[in-house]
Amino acid sequence: MTAAPTWRNWSGTVTARPARVVAPATVEELSAVVRAAGADGLRVKAVGSGHSFTGVAATDGVLLRMAALDAPVQIDAGSGLVTVEAGMPLHRLNAVLAAHGLAMTNLGDIDRQTVSGAISTGTHGTGARSGGLAAQVRGLELVCADGSRLRCSAAEEPEVFAAARVGLGALGVLTSVTLQCEPAFHLRAQEGPMGLTEVLGELPRLLAENEHVEFYWFPHTDRTLTKRNNRLPAGEPPRPPRRARAWFDDEFLSNTLYEGVNRLATAVPRAIPRLNALSSRALAARTYSHDSYRVFTSPRRVVFREMEYAVPREAVAEVLLAIRRWVADSGERVAFPVEVRFAPADDVWLSTAYRRESAYVAVHQYHRLPYERYFRAVAEIADAVGGRPHWGKLHWLDAAALRERYPRFADFLAVRERLDPDGVFANPYLDRVLGPVPSRG
Repeated sequence: MTAAPTWRNWSGTVTARPARVVAPATVEELSAVVRAAGADGLRVKAVGSGHSFTGVAATDGVLLRMAALDAPVQIDAGSGLVTVEAGMPLHRLNAVLAAHGLAMTNLGDIDRQTVSGAISTGTHGTGARSGGLAAQVRGLELVCADGSRLRCSAAEEPEVFAAARVGLGALGVLTSVTLQCEPAFHLRAQEGPMGLTEVLGELPRLLAENEHVEFYWFPHTDRTLTKRNNRLPAGEPPRPPRRARAWFDDEFLSNTLYEGVNRLATAVPRAIPRLNALSSRALAARTYSHDSYRVFTSPRRVVFREMEYAVPREAVAEVLLAIRRWVADSGERVAFPVEVRFAPADDVWLSTAYRRESAYVAVHQYHRLPYERYFRAVAEIADAVGGRPHWGKLHWLDAAALRERYPRFADFLAVRERLDPDGVFANPYLDRVLGPVPSRG
């Protein structure tokens, strides 16, 4: 146990002053910490990399640092089932899988999160037929509010499993995760510019012809950067980008130079439309192929704020055109591109893609620029089509509004009341989005 310094998340949107900070080295130690916290009337939250923009992991009670619980538990290359401790960061998971000839079917574009944090908040990638991380989970173990350990899967405690795959840290502390992986594969990445109007008109074809599609629209322009990733045919060798080109595109342009562009935008906001036009032209078309996880993920070192909504796939053009109109009419200067990705429907109770083919619309703003007016306007546009905000990103909805968007919301709360009747794992963010635990209300 250490003295409790102020905790901050990656983006600086949340700070917390916990009473205790504990880094358990074993699940047994973790269980003892949770029992002791309950006896002392303290709430408990586990934190990983702090990459969520919300207060989902903040606490004034006991802050659990999970970095020591980061080991592989069991790897079955034949079945592809891989169990790892929940504190393992995704970039280490990818390296472990590659060493055993395995890979995740789909990933998000950032790999700094822990496995437990990414799953608990609904992290996803893009792919019209490939679900997010929670859809690849086959089993979980968690420490409950009384310190006991509970395993769940589709066959064992199925309702807990349906809830805990995107559990927001509300049901217990995840200690291990079993993932369905597959033999390692290579992806061909094709990146290039397209006009926004052209992209929206071509979306049905793009989604039908490609495994993974996403695009970035640069506000104040009609330009987008599109990305299409598809598996290489068996036996075709990958052609990674040359080291100098990879450094120039992924490090210099996307991080070093982009940090400078955003600093200039902060100092001279009226220059943002011209800077966006220049940025959209700087990222030239390229095609390369590499290990799947190296194509899925990218380094992201420019600090930003983010809000993301999952909207019905058929509504994405309406949403984007409404955002474009608002930006044009409002006078707001938006320096960061709008990111658009796709996901199939799934069966995870609090997944943003629950029983709905979805498009994800993510808006960002540099951390030194104001964001709330812009984000609230986009939220109103997404809310009008029944959008579901990402649990780990900024939004303003509460339990009353979210209950209407998730058919199994009440079922999730019933599992929460069963596993944590006294709100040991509650905090202000969960009180807002789920409602307070009845015994604490």
